[in-house]
Amino acid sequence: MNLSLRNKNLLGINGLGRIGKLLLWNQIHLRHFEGIVVNCGRDVGKTLDDLIQVIETDSTYGSIHKFLHGVVGGKAEIKVLDKDKPILEIDGIPVKILRTARDPKDINWLNEGVKVVVDCTGNFLDPTIASEGGKPCLRGHLDSGALKVICSAPFKIKGTAQTPTDARTMIYGINHLEFNPSEHHIVSAASCTTTGLSHMIKPLLENNLTSRIVTASMSTIHAATNTQSILDSVPKTGATDLRKSRSVINNIILSTTGAAKALELVMPEIKHIGFMADSVRIPTNTVSLINLNVTFYTKLDELGEPLLNRKVINDVYAAAAKGAQKDLLIYSERQNVSADLIGSLAAITIEAHETHTRTGFISFPPEALAQQGLKTDKQLEMPVTHAKIFGWYDNELGSYVNSLSKLTNYIADKSM
Repeated sequence: MNLSLRNKNLLGINGLGRIGKLLLWNQIHLRHFEGIVVNCGRDVGKTLDDLIQVIETDSTYGSIHKFLHGVVGGKAEIKVLDKDKPILEIDGIPVKILRTARDPKDINWLNEGVKVVVDCTGNFLDPTIASEGGKPCLRGHLDSGALKVICSAPFKIKGTAQTPTDARTMIYGINHLEFNPSEHHIVSAASCTTTGLSHMIKPLLENNLTSRIVTASMSTIHAATNTQSILDSVPKTGATDLRKSRSVINNIILSTTGAAKALELVMPEIKHIGFMADSVRIPTNTVSLINLNVTFYTKLDELGEPLLNRKVINDVYAAAAKGAQKDLLIYSERQNVSADLIGSLAAITIEAHETHTRTGFISFPPEALAQQGLKTDKQLEMPVTHAKIFGWYDNELGSYVNSLSKLTNYIADKSM
């Protein structure tokens, strides 16, 4: 190892795709680590200058210079400290590039002095797979010397296998305080949608008037991702969703999301409400919108008016934005469009202008009450308030990568 990185507090990043590159930018900005080791697993382009250009520029966010210093600010100085290793210095932070190993167990994080690794490849999502089986996997990072591995995507466990006890799903500001360095070695940072959704649900559960949820569902109007086809393509053998092969640039595409299932992992208290979630992909490059629908048990005042209404819900979010979720949740009464939220670092921004509520009654006939052991000849009318709540999130650099960075830094600090 080059002496400039020896004995430093280093972060490892595996993968230089959308999340990997933007995490590199964000960590250079935060300066939490003294250096960063990025494993590309292969050469990028033909020369080191090609790799530097990939790191430096971005079609969505402009450039690392704009990100670090603003539109009219200075440029981030990028130096080549060692052309052969290679080791760069970006805005004063040394960054070493690895280009030989694709299998996590072959990266040799121990030799690089890296203890915490964020895997941003999206290729290794099953924490039950052991590297002894010969298949590249998340645990390979541990075998190659890392102490903790953070996966920048939800776990995907095949078959009926259970999540190992040393693996947990965590979201910063939701359940990250449950991290135990002696027990947890592999952590999933969930997804951008689950991150935003959990910060929308948290304030509701913590307020007496909004905690009694009957049921809930959400749709995310989601920007395009690299998993979609630019133009129509032929579906893979055995494909069940033909829409995934349709062009992302000129279609609105119905899709699925694992946000509801992942939400239960970080907020077990919502399991009983039968939460549902779906996704609609649209041809924009970043910023997505959660349309959250919640039905609450409510009470009526002496005039027969519901105690739970639009103002109460907005007040709950306004208080959260100033309190425990400060900077993670933003309460906005402006009339926003998606471009206004590009680069927003909050996990979610509540579009309070569009919060709506309506109160009605659920009828329980005598026979239904009898099934619950309540004998009566009268029909029970229970007041419920349905709310529609909107929340914006930058699904790449802002909301997700910033939350991922905060979680990474917390885990690193607790593990040292």
